[in-house]
Amino acid sequence: TANFSEQVVESFPSDIPTGIYYGWACVGNGDVHKMVLSIGWNPFYKNIKKSVETHIIHTFKEDFYGEVLSIVITGYIRPERNFDSLDALISAIQEDIEEAKRQLDLPEHLKLKEDNFFHLPEGKIVNN
Repeated sequence: TANFSEQVVESFPSDIPTGIYYGWACVGNGDVHKMVLSIGWNPFYKNIKKSVETHIIHTFKEDFYGEVLSIVITGYIRPERNFDSLDALISAIQEDIEEAKRQLDLPEHLKLKEDNFFHLPEGKIVNN
């Protein structure tokens, strides 16, 4: 999971509803992977600041702290909600991941994996 900085979170459009999204993510100049994105306050953990957390559906060999994370949000899964237990939260996350995988295999989403956005010239950062 990769968390965006507070500065990046504040730069997100304020009218994006909180909830769970899916799309594509790229770390540095690496490969593009499926991802699930949480935008909101994570009520289970009682966060007081809005966060944007990216769960990249890939196992990395090492940490990627300090790398540029590029994402493309392609769809919405569900609204943010609280859970009665950690097990219920984990179960919902697993369901979100499976839904993201299904959706991102559809042609209209799959084509965005190859978008030039993920292959910008070295050092070019768009929207933080």
